[in-house]
Amino acid sequence: MTNPSVPDYTPLSKLPNFDPRVVPVIGTDAHLPAVRTSALTADALRQRFAQPPAWQPEVWAEKKFIDRPSTQASVLVALVMRDRPAVLLTERTTHLSTHSGQVAFAGGKRDDADADAAHTALREAHEEIGLEGAHVEVIGSLPIYTTGTGFIITPVVALVSPEHQLTLNAYEVADAFEVPLDFLMNPAHHRRHMIEWAGNRREWFSMPYMDGGTQRFIWGATAGMLRNFYRFLSA
Repeated sequence: MTNPSVPDYTPLSKLPNFDPRVVPVIGTDAHLPAVRTSALTADALRQRFAQPPAWQPEVWAEKKFIDRPSTQASVLVALVMRDRPAVLLTERTTHLSTHSGQVAFAGGKRDDADADAAHTALREAHEEIGLEGAHVEVIGSLPIYTTGTGFIITPVVALVSPEHQLTLNAYEVADAFEVPLDFLMNPAHHRRHMIEWAGNRREWFSMPYMDGGTQRFIWGATAGMLRNFYRFLSA
């Protein structure tokens, strides 16, 4: 599966007619244990970040496809603490230059005025989805994740009050939705994909979730960071 007119450093999402939903699944991880629901409460999550275990991230860097300086960024792994905790995700609008139309955490590039990674994540979440800081409790962060497009991302993990209200920035965000945390922390729902392109093997995770009649296709960097979160909580 090659095309000489498309360089081998092209990001997956930019390949001609590429649709991650139809790339074959080479396996799932149903043999791995799900994170216990008792470990997904607010107190348990605070404790896990206060006293983290010895562990290693499974996915930390994609092959670099674009020859340009790296960009520091942060995303907010927002855990809405309902009776069944859920992860707040967004669907990006299709006209954006990077990761258009994809499921993503709220977040973006670091500004010079940002005090730290958490400041970046909270500022971007407010700008993109109107999430007010008064409803957010930052409890820690996960190891950085470097994308093939040159973003060095710090995932900032926070507990979010279920009373929060959202106002979407229509230019950047087409939709916002929640996926149950216990679904995402069950590796039976972690699908592995592989594709050969221009002599290179590229692999990634997906975590498709049916939200009513809509499939929320979580893949790429977002799925990779969630996979690391699973490894952190299950260590």
